[in-house]
Amino acid sequence: MTNWINTVSRDHVERGVRGRFTQANHGKPHMLRKMSRGDWIIFYSPRTEHPNGAPLQAFTAIGRVADDEPYQVEMTPDFQPWRRNVDFLECVETPIRPLIDALDFIEDKARWGYKFRFGVFRIDDHDLDVIRSAMTAAASI
Repeated sequence: MTNWINTVSRDHVERGVRGRFTQANHGKPHMLRKMSRGDWIIFYSPRTEHPNGAPLQAFTAIGRVADDEPYQVEMTPDFQPWRRNVDFLECVETPIRPLIDALDFIEDKARWGYKFRFGVFRIDDHDLDVIRSAMTAAASI
């Protein structure tokens, strides 16, 4: 099983949660093809809205990949993004700043935002546990 972070604005994350899906890298299939059923996926939102929303810098959703292959949908005649189905957990939006020191994937704590420029990337089990614990502990209160 692999753990992923997908960098997506909050408005797009909320659309995905409602529809139980994720897209990545502006609808391209490459990273979605690397995911497997049961993989964890955490959504980090640098902004509230794409492309010019207010800064947010928070983890906004978490779930598990729920299908075996990416599939394509037609949103408009010129835009047919690829998606994966996701079973989302109940969680709360969680600011990243209090977690930075505990996250191993952030190698340079002074330039912590750099890694998110890659869109989708893998994280280890430790980082999954840190983020998942922070996001779901408050949700269960």
